[in-house]
Amino acid sequence: MLEQLRQHRAARRLRAGDGRPLQRFRWWQLPGRALFYLRLDDAYAVDVRHWQNQSSGNVTANLYRNGRQVAASKLPAAFPVRGGTIHVAMSGSGMKRCHFVADDGSERQLSPDLASAEGRRARLAQNHPMTSRMIGVVSVAMLVVGVALLVLQVAEAISQIPPVADSVGTFTSPIGLPIWLNIALGLGAAVGSIERSLRLRYHWLLDAVGT
Repeated sequence: MLEQLRQHRAARRLRAGDGRPLQRFRWWQLPGRALFYLRLDDAYAVDVRHWQNQSSGNVTANLYRNGRQVAASKLPAAFPVRGGTIHVAMSGSGMKRCHFVADDGSERQLSPDLASAEGRRARLAQNHPMTSRMIGVVSVAMLVVGVALLVLQVAEAISQIPPVADSVGTFTSPIGLPIWLNIALGLGAAVGSIERSLRLRYHWLLDAVGT
């Protein structure tokens, strides 16, 4: 039932393309554009200009077939293509999904343009797998630290509410950090979340801290 509702909403967001040609990725578009490719019977491309205001719901994904725009949709998007559907979604820190889901239920991630930030990160993983893994571990570590600190701070704040304090007592976080270190850890979590978005990795709890 829930999946049918999601499909219905995605279908309502879908609109026909105007046939415009796909523009080549330029280096200055690195901070705000994602471009992915899929080869089936036809050559598909998904173009997302995410410098638009993500919180307003105005970020649009454009679907191209053989170099021409055939459809567009606000995110999250679901583009029906031959043999399945292309799903596109973003988090507050970047792309979190650009996958082809076949009719048999199997799925695969689309290939990023090599000039894009996602493509450069994928090339790093291919050419320097050990370095890539280390970067990934550091990203997760920064997010785990961010989650742990957030949980402690929230627990301490909630315990100060009079009804809660009267019933269970107050809680004081065992970790007291100076403001500059809190800010630095927050920035680290944000960087970790952005790094994971370049690999289209997303966890509802960990990456939410980074945004």
